[in-house]
Amino acid sequence: MVSHRMPNLNRLRIVMAQLNLLVGDVLGNTQQVLDAAVYARDKLQAQAILFPELTLTGYPPEDLLLRPGMQMHVLAALERIKQQVSGIHIIVGHPQQGTGGLYNAASVIRDGHILATAYKQHLPNYSVFDEKRYFTPGVDACVVDIGGVACGITICEDIWCPGPAQLAKAAGAQCILNINASPFHAGKGDEREAVVRDRISEVELPLIYVNQVGGQDELVFDGESFVMNAQGKVTQRAPGCLTGLYPVDLDIADVVKPVPAECVPRLDAVASVYQVLVLGVRDYIQKNGFTGAVIGLSGGIDSALTLAIAVDAIGAEQVEAVMMPSRYTADMSLEDARAEALVLGVAYRVIPIEGAFKAFLAALEDEFKGLAADVTEENIQARSRGVILMAISNKLGKILLTTGNKSEVAVGYATLYGDMAGGFAPIKDCPKTLVYKLAEYRNSLADAESEVIPRRVIERAPSAELRPDQKDEDSLPPYSVLDAILERYVELDRAPDEIVAEGFDAATVRRVVWLVDRNEYKRRQAPPGVRITRRAFGRDRRYPITSGYFSTQLADKD
Repeated sequence: MVSHRMPNLNRLRIVMAQLNLLVGDVLGNTQQVLDAAVYARDKLQAQAILFPELTLTGYPPEDLLLRPGMQMHVLAALERIKQQVSGIHIIVGHPQQGTGGLYNAASVIRDGHILATAYKQHLPNYSVFDEKRYFTPGVDACVVDIGGVACGITICEDIWCPGPAQLAKAAGAQCILNINASPFHAGKGDEREAVVRDRISEVELPLIYVNQVGGQDELVFDGESFVMNAQGKVTQRAPGCLTGLYPVDLDIADVVKPVPAECVPRLDAVASVYQVLVLGVRDYIQKNGFTGAVIGLSGGIDSALTLAIAVDAIGAEQVEAVMMPSRYTADMSLEDARAEALVLGVAYRVIPIEGAFKAFLAALEDEFKGLAADVTEENIQARSRGVILMAISNKLGKILLTTGNKSEVAVGYATLYGDMAGGFAPIKDCPKTLVYKLAEYRNSLADAESEVIPRRVIERAPSAELRPDQKDEDSLPPYSVLDAILERYVELDRAPDEIVAEGFDAATVRRVVWLVDRNEYKRRQAPPGVRITRRAFGRDRRYPITSGYFSTQLADKD
């Protein structure tokens, strides 16, 4: 953070506080507010500081809002802010109990007083949001004088709908201050700015948009706070996935105009996803108090990418990789897994599963008598590995990171209590075709001689190596085809007939749809993972496990 010159009388300086908050940690979040406000006042010579949505509780607090003690903590936090910091306007988000219910609120605090409080008017209740479960919508505009400028205060979803900004302008607002907790999905930055541009075209007022940073379970908040002038041009943008205090100068001599400042370029699609995955993994591990991470390396691309993400998130010294060869593991898998661990500098162990596999087969010999070997024996191998990895996790206090991708999770190409066992799934929402792009991107950050994911791992045919000469495409369509069908069925909610009409083989579509539907029970038992698409399993896509709808739909086409 850099100190700037003293603003003159024709300037108003408002700091965007792009913070990483912890849900439920009211004391810790409040201390961040106090520290940032003092720094903005004393070092940045700001007249105001703007914090994200629900700063004091973190976002989303979910059913913590239903706990009777939560509002007591929030009230104590507001009182602490009032008493401990003066000489600067503090705009901070928090829940507030009112006569009409609980509100998603933002208060403007100055010199021991709450000058005004805005209530969020539009409560999102779609995708990952369920605010109508907790909050009552506000109805009135909130406009407050800050340094001689009438500032309209709006909260997140309010800017996605026309009404609140128009109400603020009608109440005399000269600019809009919008506080947010807007989670990432691919392309979200462009989407936010386009929506804000639409609002500005309606009210012709400049707007300051502040967003939080950090991982919260499946969600990752990517920051990219920005300023847009009354003509809809971005005049300032903060970086993605980094905390910081970013001063915004407004020229208030005539009409209110943002003074152009640094616009940090946005990363391309693959780079931004990788950045979010790293942040999501780091925060999940650190905020939950794990001492490190353990990963089962297979010599395949999924575990190689997961290992690289973990190392970039928490450092090689906190990561342990375990290779667990079976009778079907190829020599190249052993070689590549060792090469990955060596170049990344992590602790590496080889623990064969042959003994455990034989022990399970011996224990089940009478039960299996007269029955041919099938996928059961394959799954026993995966579960042997799961037992070993979870034992290491328990003993060392390290979280087990699972390595499955969205394509596998979608069609159930994974073993329950085997390779699905673990505490967090970094690439759970990454289709296999994206996994390859992410691997190439991560390698592009290294020297050609020290690629963290060996070229052979990227180029070889994927295999679970649970039977002789096994290949993924023995059981699944090529990933380029599978991912295209999954995108349409899972993320776009297209009907099977619609997908077939786009030129996909009918039998392939029907099989993929059947696999997605019948494996909901597996996904319910899978660990959480970073959300990077518009429709992630778990928080976004919620379907019943027991249902006759889809099977009947498919049967009609036989």
